[in-house]
Amino acid sequence: MSEITILENKSEIGAGTRGASLGIEALKLASTGDEKSLFAKYASTQIDHRNELLLQHNATPNAIRIEGIVEVYEKLQAKVFDLLDTHKFPVVLAADHASAGGTIAGIKKKFPEKRLGVIWIDAHADLHSPYTTPSGNVHGMPLAVSIADDNQESRINEPDETTINAWERLKQMGDQSPKLEATDIVFFGVRDTEAPEEYLMNKHRIKNFTVEECREKGMDSCANSALAQLGDCDLLYVSFDVDSMDPDIVSYGTGTPVPNGFYPEEIKELMGQLLSDKRLVCVEMVEINPLLDKKNKMAETAYQILKESVEIIQKNIVE
Repeated sequence: MSEITILENKSEIGAGTRGASLGIEALKLASTGDEKSLFAKYASTQIDHRNELLLQHNATPNAIRIEGIVEVYEKLQAKVFDLLDTHKFPVVLAADHASAGGTIAGIKKKFPEKRLGVIWIDAHADLHSPYTTPSGNVHGMPLAVSIADDNQESRINEPDETTINAWERLKQMGDQSPKLEATDIVFFGVRDTEAPEEYLMNKHRIKNFTVEECREKGMDSCANSALAQLGDCDLLYVSFDVDSMDPDIVSYGTGTPVPNGFYPEEIKELMGQLLSDKRLVCVEMVEINPLLDKKNKMAETAYQILKESVEIIQKNIVE
């Protein structure tokens, strides 16, 4: 990797609440008091979104606006591939977490023969499919897309043909499915799950380092354990959803806040360990929603985490 590039994805059509498309601008606003702003220091690029679909009738209730999400995935996959192919390190800033499926597809398009490990820092497991989702929101499905597991054993929905066809396109994107093994996922902070997701977590023995475990054993210990568990992986991707943090301590400025999350300093400590690993090829931050925030506190907190994270990447991965 020769340099860091910020990749902006303002698509929020995978989320159930409105406002996450403004999260990147909220981050930029939070950076204005920083004389060494990341947005001034590093080049940035963005993909086109389909947020205009929010104004139109949705015809796919088991995967809301999934045809638009296929388009977003295609653009994001291509952009991530292009950045990696030109020796850039993508720092992805996305509105909703549906984005991650496209990011993973882009990584695998560039490195089809490499084994990818995913560290998912989130209050949610995001392992639903159109067959199991209670909400239809596709930001709850990116990992199921990536491991290509429909979880038919937990089926509660009967998706229509349009939904199924679009879902298959998501899974097959990049002509590689699955894109990663479920055993190569490690969770941090997951604490709000439904039965179908819990079934897959148990089926695939996906490790979840809970907030309580991280505090009991120490964040460094848990981070090292996670990296050791992914020891056979060639590449690493870290995805950070701000709802992994405690809303009562930080902010409710995210679409699906869940109590009893991490403190910002704990996230910084975790990132310090994970982002120093030489296998790291991409990091992503998602789900900042200033419409649900007060005085931009979520973005202010997230910007400090982002800045420290990028400094670690610059020092340990890029240079």
